[in-house]
Amino acid sequence: MTKAELIERVYKDNKLRGLPRVAIAEMVDSVFDLLAKGIMKDGKFTYPGFGAFNLKKRKERKGRNPQTGKTITIKAHKTITFRPAPTLKQSLR
Repeated sequence: MTKAELIERVYKDNKLRGLPRVAIAEMVDSVFDLLAKGIMKDGKFTYPGFGAFNLKKRKERKGRNPQTGKTITIKAHKTITFRPAPTLKQSLR
């Protein structure tokens, strides 16, 4: 699903019939901005029934350039992991 598709589905939701698409788009942007800020600040964001996003620090490591075979150093960096809630995992079966 793309951002535009998400906005369209929220727009068509009966609970939000009175809101224009522009307001819904701003709301979606705001939710994702707050989610990202929450992960960066607290190191995690959990939504019951959906899952948890966690900030993970990766150590510096050695890698290999697949084109040349040359050994390279991959710098330490942060990434985000997602762990689905058990109810979400069950619904995928």
